[in-house]
Amino acid sequence: MNKLSGYLALAGLSLALAAAGGSDAYAEKIENPVAVFSGLDKITGRIITFDVYIGETVQFGALQVTPRVCHTRPATESPLTTAFVQVDEITLNNEVRRIFSGWMYADSPGLNAVEHPVYDVWLTGCKLASTVPPPADYSGPPIQKGAEEGQDPLAGPDDGVDTGPGMPRKKPFQE
Repeated sequence: MNKLSGYLALAGLSLALAAAGGSDAYAEKIENPVAVFSGLDKITGRIITFDVYIGETVQFGALQVTPRVCHTRPATESPLTTAFVQVDEITLNNEVRRIFSGWMYADSPGLNAVEHPVYDVWLTGCKLASTVPPPADYSGPPIQKGAEEGQDPLAGPDDGVDTGPGMPRKKPFQE
């Protein structure tokens, strides 16, 4: 009987610790004001990337894309970028028809991407700011300053190195 009560106490302790630790993970969600999408035009083969503010509707071809929320996690946790998105199609008769309403995951673009006979749209990320000005009636999450200069606040500090990928630094004896 003593052994059984020890197991029950250990199980209760582990459940209490899991509940206490689990609540912090849900509280660490970052609400972003900008959702970043990529769109494929299957006729021309062009892929474009476009920023959309929360609650704003942007047209890509015959599709209208409206993100409702865009969540990320802090850099200290495993990445998870999700957005609730509604996509409408404008038909040839100028009628608006909803073709998608649900969650998109940036890490798994094929899971809930919008597949249309002519256009594909998928979530690539969320940002705290954009170089695109917000709409006049924007009322979503607060926008952070810093994107005006072309910097993304989520990207982290600049390392001071001006060379990009594929541009090796000069060796000391070449300077």
